[in-house]
Amino acid sequence: MHINDMIADAERTGEPSFSFEYFPPKTAQGVQNLYDRMERMYDFGPKFVDITWGAGGRIADLTCDMVLQAQTFFGLETCMHLTCTDMGEEKVNDALQKAYKSGCTNILALRGDPPRDQEKWEATDSRFQYARDLVAHIRKKYGNHFAIGVAGYPEGCDDNKDEESLLDHLKEKVDMGGTFIVTQMFYDADNFVRWVGKVRERGITVPIIPGIMPIATYASFLRRANHMNCKIPEKWLAALEPIKNDDSAVRELGKVLVAGLCRQIMSVGIVHLHFYTMNLAHATRMVLEELDWLPSSQRPRQQPLPWKQSLGFGRREEDVRPIFWRNRNKSYISRTQEWDEFPNGRWGDSRSPAFGELDAYGIGLTGSNESNRKKWGEPKSIGEISSLFVRYLEKGLDSLPWSESPLAGEAISITDDLINLNKRGFITINSQPAIDGVKSTHPVYGWGPSNGFVYQKAYLELFVHPELCDEVIRRIEEREILSYYAVNQTGAFKTNAPSEGPNAVTWGVFPGKEIVQPTIVESVSFLAWKDEAYRLGNDWARCHEANSPSRALIEGIMRGWYLINIVNNDFHDSRTIFELFDGLEVKDLDTIVSGSAPHTNGANGAHKDTNGVAASN
Repeated sequence: MHINDMIADAERTGEPSFSFEYFPPKTAQGVQNLYDRMERMYDFGPKFVDITWGAGGRIADLTCDMVLQAQTFFGLETCMHLTCTDMGEEKVNDALQKAYKSGCTNILALRGDPPRDQEKWEATDSRFQYARDLVAHIRKKYGNHFAIGVAGYPEGCDDNKDEESLLDHLKEKVDMGGTFIVTQMFYDADNFVRWVGKVRERGITVPIIPGIMPIATYASFLRRANHMNCKIPEKWLAALEPIKNDDSAVRELGKVLVAGLCRQIMSVGIVHLHFYTMNLAHATRMVLEELDWLPSSQRPRQQPLPWKQSLGFGRREEDVRPIFWRNRNKSYISRTQEWDEFPNGRWGDSRSPAFGELDAYGIGLTGSNESNRKKWGEPKSIGEISSLFVRYLEKGLDSLPWSESPLAGEAISITDDLINLNKRGFITINSQPAIDGVKSTHPVYGWGPSNGFVYQKAYLELFVHPELCDEVIRRIEEREILSYYAVNQTGAFKTNAPSEGPNAVTWGVFPGKEIVQPTIVESVSFLAWKDEAYRLGNDWARCHEANSPSRALIEGIMRGWYLINIVNNDFHDSRTIFELFDGLEVKDLDTIVSGSAPHTNGANGAHKDTNGVAASN
């Protein structure tokens, strides 16, 4: 989506509208940390993010990689900075092609700063001396595919303090095809309002997006303001001076000052703010909280589908996915990225016949062995694994081998049931409650356009001890409203599904639209997921030393337990799917596994003479 269209939406709806800027970190660990932070800040509700351009070599490549990551895996509309610094036509075209192929539709075209070893800016290619040249080139080569942003300078720039000259240049950039303006950071609201008036007097009508720098510490505040030659109001300095050595107090006052700046500039018609985050979340979050702009139960973050969309190349129209990757969004996108078409409207024969191989896309458990042991401990019994999953359900853990993110809010209505199952030795890895027609604006279960209603069938996916598997399946097959797939690591497959066709487990009804069915269960994708699910468990096992009790325990579970998913096709009924397991429990949950002892089918806690069933009295 083009940024100018986002701003038009903000003008129409009056809803808070803001965006974040990030820059490429210098180290591989810094990049991963930033990706984690970007994913968390997605939940703040930005309309888009932009990624600054690192002129030349590895940093330039990293900018393109970050755009791809944000668009494809995080579902974030992304604006890629592109500068003329050290750039000839071939490099410019290569960067634009990478942006295009990543699904990006917004570019911020800049002249750029001189390299660090040069005092004066000099063009590498005479065809790209000014930002206007870059704007013209993008527009000529890509037509209207990209919305093109240009820079505005309310307080002048490093090598030009002549306001009239800068306004002339701004007009040229817009006339060449610029569709929105992003300003340099500032703290003087009165001057900004005056400058906007001057811009409009020049006949420039495109949206203006003010750049806002939150205050994290007093030292960084002064350093950045001085670096940008940014005027600081005297009353701000007077208020901050007495507390300058107290970072917490500076942030508290800073959020009030910056929020006041935001309110003042929005009172004159500005509808979107752009925050320079410096790759940090806390100070920006504080300003958004002060403005009361963060999503809440009163103003939930509306999402078009019940799962996070990819905005990667060719995926914008995708609206159907299997439920199995609900907690591993990035993995699903990676394994389907070579598909020629993505399901739209239905899950049918148009889809690619194969999911990508696990090794080809690096699908597996992330994190080092040491960090994963620290996070999940070294379980030595089924009971200790059960306790780990209970901690996750009680929000004492942020992730599990099968779940990249903390427990979703919609699980609250079935959390007690899930905890009860895990305490009895059933390892649950995916679930959803039944939902019978709640409004699409519901703060927890809502998705899609307003004025609609959404529905869900109860769904449960779990690892089941091999000596309990037949009894669980017998109980399922006694109930006609339930359907299931069951498989073990070697591929032994059981089901009562009437066909290989998809079974919709989530759907929505909206005015003027056909019924939308975005989440399904079906056999082909379940068998592809099965490989990944067991791979994740074996990866977890290999986080532990060979011959250790933890490794033997987890490998035994992967070797012998069944992965079963169950759908209750009566969407009015939330209870039957849990009542199935009444009276079932893995025996001897707390028996410690010996690392050197042989293990059969992972059955370390269930005795054959009772089929692993303990009566619940």
